[in-house]
Amino acid sequence: MRPVNLTEALASFDDVYSPRIVARVNDYDVRIAHTLGEHVWHVHEHTDEFFLVLDGRFDVAIRDEHGEHTVTLNQGDTFVVPRGVEHRPSSPGGAILMFEPSGTVTTGDRHDGAVPGHVDSTAGHDL
Repeated sequence: MRPVNLTEALASFDDVYSPRIVARVNDYDVRIAHTLGEHVWHVHEHTDEFFLVLDGRFDVAIRDEHGEHTVTLNQGDTFVVPRGVEHRPSSPGGAILMFEPSGTVTTGDRHDGAVPGHVDSTAGHDL
């Protein structure tokens, strides 16, 4: 039981799209990650996905019944991708905080195509 400084935690690793677990709240992980480039189109069938932009810009492309569109987030912005909605994050560079059930894999329950080499398909790593 000790506080975690997010700035220091982010400085402790360089990998992009490779989240580190900074806290656990009930059955949820609080994760941070560096972002750069495109993630993979994916969907989480049983859980929403919460994003808070800590630094830089973070875009979330969405495919839903209205077609495809992109939500642009800047530092301090939050966004929730509802369960079952196909999405693909991308970023010119930055850092995010995510809040999701423990064990949730970054590439979802299903994804389109091969996972890019810079994307870590994981349920998060301990800090």
